[in-house]
Amino acid sequence: MNILRIGIDIMGGDKAPAEIVKGAILASNTINKNIKLVLFGDSVAVKTICEQNDFNPEVFEIVHTTETIEMHDHSAKAFQTKTDSSITKGFEYLATQKIDAFASAGNTGAMLVGAMMIIKPIEGIIRPCLSTLLPKTDGKDAILLDIGINPDCKPEVLLQWGIIGSVFAKEVYKIENPKVALLNVGTEEGKGNLLARTTYGLMKESRDINFIGNIEGSDLFRPEIADVVVTDGFTGNIVLKQSEMIYRLAQKRGIDDDYFNRFNFELYGGTPILGINKPVIVGHGVSKASAIKNMIINTINIVETNLTAKIATQVMATKQLI
Repeated sequence: MNILRIGIDIMGGDKAPAEIVKGAILASNTINKNIKLVLFGDSVAVKTICEQNDFNPEVFEIVHTTETIEMHDHSAKAFQTKTDSSITKGFEYLATQKIDAFASAGNTGAMLVGAMMIIKPIEGIIRPCLSTLLPKTDGKDAILLDIGINPDCKPEVLLQWGIIGSVFAKEVYKIENPKVALLNVGTEEGKGNLLARTTYGLMKESRDINFIGNIEGSDLFRPEIADVVVTDGFTGNIVLKQSEMIYRLAQKRGIDDDYFNRFNFELYGGTPILGINKPVIVGHGVSKASAIKNMIINTINIVETNLTAKIATQVMATKQLI
């Protein structure tokens, strides 16, 4: 029986290590026996937290590390100088195939540095990206990408994200022939800035995506519109922060509604860096145990669907090589 090995950074995040370990405990109670969680961080802390929660720490494989890349650290410098940090060690294990995926709610910049420097982009990928889910009113979700790591983009990059997002939607979320839309200030062809207008032309001519045209911000959550929404990271990050605020406002106003509760990021846990050679998942820095559990389950799903290889195959097939 092949063992799937999922690496988890227990030192990353505002509530580490306690909430991270608790999340790993929650996940371990639901996953298959052929999945091994490999925890990177302070082994003494792991054992103590497990004991406090009446859980056998021997269920986990623990890789002891002595350093932590903090949220305020300079990402690239810390990744290179803190060689025994949980993030750096996790990428070392991932690169040498000692684990099949690596997830962290820690320093996002350091995770991106590791992804780009150690794991590297898939051949043909211009720029990797991050995505988030947009809850639609019919109970399904749309995928939005990029959400922040690429504020300045070229049209061919946005086209490629449409292709990547389509593979993601089809393989992980089981959406057949995903509808791809470009986020813009109007629905008509010819609307928007130079980037949007040029991207529209490329997407319209592409046979590699099911392009349905422009959509406006008011269309993002409508069920009949798009399954994949493409935009630059600057705009995408604004949409992401706005979406997260919907849940917070509902909570502050005492609104308990099934739809608005779906804007709670803890339901999704984490998102993969799309376009690199191995699965790397980034969680929210304020994640609690439930979010970490969902991040781990999401990571397992991404590995089991073989998403990375399928993106690579599609990019090669569409000849989006730069």
